[in-house]
Amino acid sequence: MKFTVLGSGSSGNAVLICAGQTRVLVDAGMSAKEIVRRLALVGCDAATLDGVIITHEHGDHAGGLRVLLKTLSCPVYISGETREAYIGDREGVARDEPRKRDDVLRDRTEEISSSHDFRIGEIDFHPFTIPHDAADNFGFTARHEGVCVATLMDFGHITTLVNERLRGCAAIIIESNHSRDMLKACSVYPWELKQRILSRTGHLSNEDVAVWLRDEYDGGAEHIVLAHLSQRANNPYVAKLSAEVALQERGSLFSTDTKITLSFPKEPTPWIEL
Repeated sequence: MKFTVLGSGSSGNAVLICAGQTRVLVDAGMSAKEIVRRLALVGCDAATLDGVIITHEHGDHAGGLRVLLKTLSCPVYISGETREAYIGDREGVARDEPRKRDDVLRDRTEEISSSHDFRIGEIDFHPFTIPHDAADNFGFTARHEGVCVATLMDFGHITTLVNERLRGCAAIIIESNHSRDMLKACSVYPWELKQRILSRTGHLSNEDVAVWLRDEYDGGAEHIVLAHLSQRANNPYVAKLSAEVALQERGSLFSTDTKITLSFPKEPTPWIEL
């Protein structure tokens, strides 16, 4: 089993997970052209994808889906609530965009639920609800031959359910969106946006990740990839240092060899093989 974060941040998110002959794209937040280009960079032909999973309807996770589907033959795995939100009228979407989205998804979707497991090819997916201001946002664990990878972005706090689902994972892709101090000092964000980001249905901070790593994380993952870093309210090396210091603070009884990796908005991470 292996994966790469093709790109992550407010400008767009996409992850590629592979196991055996199965290739699954998680989210399509960049332009279709850019997603295809980055897939090629990591050696994957977009035409060979076995499925696209959409975790929620926000543009940085689903904005490239409609155009991308014109070049793909695989189905889209999306919940009913997310599909309705994705094709619905809302601010910032062109007048005919909802109709185009509805047309392209017709007969192309496999409806999933955040409370029911599903399978794509050789990979078993186990979704779970995570707190965010979207219609039906979920994270998931992906399992193949006993190896488990977790992916969860866009959520405001770590719930008991999230903590339980992250135990026993070989790798975890998790949001580390902002530094609280940098967010509060960010002059280009209005106060309403800062409040949304800081809320319990907003985005996870470096400080939240550090507390989890120090106090709740089981220490078992080989890799943790920090994702969805803000380009205005975070510094990737501050995020990485915060996480690494938290791991060091766990104490000798709970020490771990987990490696912290950064993802970036404009380039894929190296393949991580498990």
